[in-house]
Amino acid sequence: MSLAAQGWVRVCAPGELLPGEFRVVFDGDTPIAVYNVDGGLYAVEDVCTHDGGDLAGGEVFGFEVECPRHGARFDLRTGAVTRPPAYEPIASFPVREEAGAIWTRDDR
Repeated sequence: MSLAAQGWVRVCAPGELLPGEFRVVFDGDTPIAVYNVDGGLYAVEDVCTHDGGDLAGGEVFGFEVECPRHGARFDLRTGAVTRPPAYEPIASFPVREEAGAIWTRDDR
């Protein structure tokens, strides 16, 4: 059974997501931002729990993404809050590199 048939969403080819870059895809109505941090792939829900704004496009500091609106930070590996004003974590999702593509899915 293909990954798509198993509910995985294709993000892009591996060569299209270089270190320091991100891509946003949707699994249904869930926006998922996939980041390449020094060759490691991490996927999180692209919604700040402080005010609902997009996280993608915010500055990345190591393994943390900063919300461009109010400066809350989240760990890309776990979704944990690392700096207020957010206090609730964001969802993190699995990432796979298989069949010549990067894949993720909302597995909640």
